[in-house]
Amino acid sequence: MNASDGIRVTLSELIEMRHRVREVQLFSTPGQRSPLVGLHHSKLRGRGVDFDQVRVYQAGDDVRTIDWRVTARTQEPHTKLFHEERERPIFIMVEQSCRLFFGSGQMFKSVLAAQAASLIGWAALGHNDRVGGLVFGDNEHYEIKPRRSKQSLLQLLNRLVRVNQSLDTERQPEADALGMALRRGREVLRPGSLVVVICDERALTEGAEQQLSLLARHCDLLLLPISDPLDHALPAAGLLRFAQRGAQLELDTLNIDLRQAYKAQAEARIARWELLAQKLRLLLMPLSTQSEMVEQLREYLNPQRPVKKP
Repeated sequence: MNASDGIRVTLSELIEMRHRVREVQLFSTPGQRSPLVGLHHSKLRGRGVDFDQVRVYQAGDDVRTIDWRVTARTQEPHTKLFHEERERPIFIMVEQSCRLFFGSGQMFKSVLAAQAASLIGWAALGHNDRVGGLVFGDNEHYEIKPRRSKQSLLQLLNRLVRVNQSLDTERQPEADALGMALRRGREVLRPGSLVVVICDERALTEGAEQQLSLLARHCDLLLLPISDPLDHALPAAGLLRFAQRGAQLELDTLNIDLRQAYKAQAEARIARWELLAQKLRLLLMPLSTQSEMVEQLREYLNPQRPVKKP
């Protein structure tokens, strides 16, 4: 398949993604601070975190970082700010399952997930961080240990492509693939790691929520749920028939009650992600197949515009 068909992804396409890193300021540079820095204060401050400055205490700041000397001198609470860890493990957990093998927009959701993982991987490598990850999907997962080397990232991308190109609609989906992947992440990741979770918007189960809550105690998390316009609304297209693994489904999309119920379910999923991000103080950046991936990330991370924290 061609790299631009939006159905399958190729290794050359993911390698070329390195040239687009400069279009999005994912991580800070000596002359510019990324909006990602400081949006989520790490629970653990250790080696590799350098003092930056002192500012007035704000609601939500870690009380352990209060500068008591400045507070006593000014009679107003002040807190210390730190530079992000210069070299930290960045673990990219990316879903490649049959439920992602679908798209009505510019590409399949599986391709969008692969592109996002690649861009973040190249950006992390350029930031001198150790990069690894976990490709998970239908009853399988492939783990790459974080290392500061191009070979490690290429190993992750190669595995990502192999799984992507094997996707079809006849597989039996894993009931809680995300929860199982997160559980594995908790076993192998060291405190202070940045975990990037790229998964289907519909993957957030009770088990996955619990694992995210546990993982967030010791790691920073960036959540990128993937969706398609048809995940959120059904078109009024008349009678539609679907078939998968021998099962058949017939929907009358002219039924207003059906379309409203479908939309309500989608809104509930979105609200669930937003509530989780707010509760755990995580950065949430949903991606849709309706728009080009880099453009969406630029909207979130444009340094000229404030990033709204959940």
